[in-house]
Amino acid sequence: MAIEPQFQAVPGAARELSRELFEPATVAAGAAEAIHRPSVSYWRDAWLRFRKNRLAMFGLVLLIILALGSIFGPVISFHFGGKTFDHQDYANINKPPSAEYWFGTDQLGRDIFTRVWVGGRISLFIGIMAALIDLVIGVIYGGIAGYAGGRVDEIMMRIVDVLYGIPSLIVVILLLVVMEPGIKAIIVAMGITGWAGMARVVRGQFLQLREQEFVLAARVLGAGARRLIFRHLVPNAMGPVLVVLTLTVPQAIFGEAFLSYIGLGVPVPLASWGTMINDGYKLIRTYPWQFFFPAAAISIAMFGFNVVGDGLRDALDPRLRK
Repeated sequence: MAIEPQFQAVPGAARELSRELFEPATVAAGAAEAIHRPSVSYWRDAWLRFRKNRLAMFGLVLLIILALGSIFGPVISFHFGGKTFDHQDYANINKPPSAEYWFGTDQLGRDIFTRVWVGGRISLFIGIMAALIDLVIGVIYGGIAGYAGGRVDEIMMRIVDVLYGIPSLIVVILLLVVMEPGIKAIIVAMGITGWAGMARVVRGQFLQLREQEFVLAARVLGAGARRLIFRHLVPNAMGPVLVVLTLTVPQAIFGEAFLSYIGLGVPVPLASWGTMINDGYKLIRTYPWQFFFPAAAISIAMFGFNVVGDGLRDALDPRLRK
């Protein structure tokens, strides 16, 4: 049975193909291997992806504003007629926000605008220093455990589990009772108990990275333990470490605020956001501005660090790279 063709050729449309109809594509010397897209490093690519995250960029702008305010706020207040953070003016007690006192005054006549920014210096300094202590101890401890493995890893991680089993707040309070109250005591107390989480993250990253091909190649080429750790393992583990670091700072700030709230914070007459909240909540019904401004500052700081940490987590994750 013959099968009829489905398409009929149009008379005169078909044309014999000849060699003259085809020309070979010519490529200039070196053009075939030319790089048309510029090379982008890992950190450059991470920054480009972080910049596309609007919420993270908004949090970064808030943190920059807080940092600049903490540095220049007291200076601006002094030049515009404000006083030092501990200056008491009993003729201007509990003044509401005005052109003279932008954030009002407290029950001792002190300028709240100046005290908020001075308190920002102390709170941010405590949070950043506590996070850096966690970073140093956690990277060293977790790096040794993850690189050594075996029995050394088991023993070191059991110590971390014991620290996790003890409430950190109790340890911090006991240390502050024994030590002389002050900023140094708060930083040391938070650093002693806060590095366990960082150590776990670093240890997990080292256990994963030490089995990779580039580490095996470096070991075959004769790289020692120090070179493997600081040249290959630590740089490749910095992504998750930076994310944990940005999330540790607001925890330390909130911890300092809580300690100041229960009376174990920075000593008088120093000001921090926690001490100002402790003083302001007692008069929140009659003079709400004394509580609102330091509470708003600490809320903005915690929001900024958290959204920046989330943005870094997404930007540094290679699985989300397009």
